[in-house]
Amino acid sequence: MIPQSPLTRIPKWTLGAGMLLGLPPAGVLLAGRPIGPYFAFPPRSDFVSHAPFSWPVFCVYALVGTGALAFILFLWARSRNAPAPALPTKRPFPWWGWAGIGWGTAAWLFAWTRFLWFTPFQPHTFFPLWLGYILTMNALIHRRLGNCPLSSRPGRFVLLFPLSAIFWWFFEYLNRFVQNWHYLGSEYDAWRYALYATISFSTVLPAVLSTQRWLLTLPWIRRAFGGVLPIRSRHPARLAAWTLLLSAAILAGIGVWPDLLFAGLWVAPLLIMVALQSLTGGRHPLEGIPKGNWRGVVSWSLAALLCGFFWEMWNAGSLSRWEYTVPFVQGSKIFAMPVLGYAGYLPFGLMCAAVAEIWMKPDTSAQGR
Repeated sequence: MIPQSPLTRIPKWTLGAGMLLGLPPAGVLLAGRPIGPYFAFPPRSDFVSHAPFSWPVFCVYALVGTGALAFILFLWARSRNAPAPALPTKRPFPWWGWAGIGWGTAAWLFAWTRFLWFTPFQPHTFFPLWLGYILTMNALIHRRLGNCPLSSRPGRFVLLFPLSAIFWWFFEYLNRFVQNWHYLGSEYDAWRYALYATISFSTVLPAVLSTQRWLLTLPWIRRAFGGVLPIRSRHPARLAAWTLLLSAAILAGIGVWPDLLFAGLWVAPLLIMVALQSLTGGRHPLEGIPKGNWRGVVSWSLAALLCGFFWEMWNAGSLSRWEYTVPFVQGSKIFAMPVLGYAGYLPFGLMCAAVAEIWMKPDTSAQGR
């Protein structure tokens, strides 16, 4: 359970923030490199050279990625015949959902075309696109359940946008130490860069949360992934402590060996948060596993993967876009993303859960966590 008193949360979140922000630059200093270039703003992407493509490393990451998807299929096969909880009778698709579809379609058109009269607005199509997506997803949930995050808790859902901006700025911060992506078509001064980027980053958590809530309305997810393969530790406190130490070492190591440990950017922060929450009795995205409830883990992971597909697809034809420079696996791509990079969306979804679930709870539309 979440600690009742705000005072009990201060040391935990202070420690967590200190580790997440302080460990990568500590690694840079440990490696004896100058720290200044890592804190340039807007960020630079010209002082880290990456390792070339490597088939052995590619194969290792391919095994990890396909293994994760195979495990999800295994869990589904083990539990697919369980009865699905009943849902309310479907309602008509709300008018604002049609508005979201129309808005998103128009934003897509303007993102991928180059009308002269639209030139001043061409770099700013990301937020409108994702606003249409978020409205559409909430409308799909509302059609199934009669409520959705947007309608059941509108205040908290709207405040999720600024929280999302802070959340993704943290990953932008981590990217300074591995430089796996950089932006094109957004050459602004520091103030405008910060403003426009913050507006775009604000859609990440609302999009992933809305997608996860929609996935939980699908029968094949509602009937599966529960009551299957419980995994318990005989010494959970000891496991959490060792996990905290290992993930802290990986996060610091990113500053020392950015090529070798670049994938730790997506895993180490999640493990640090889960370990701290476990040690202090707080909620975390993996808490259902000892009871065999994998529905939250799977739905959040798949939600981020689905959003990732749309992020990369819509990015491909936009004027302001990002490109990747990933060590060892910079080979075959789907859109701009190296194909193995999509595996990173699976743990990223759980990181989204760690923040969004705590913020949105209790939510009557959040079934099946």
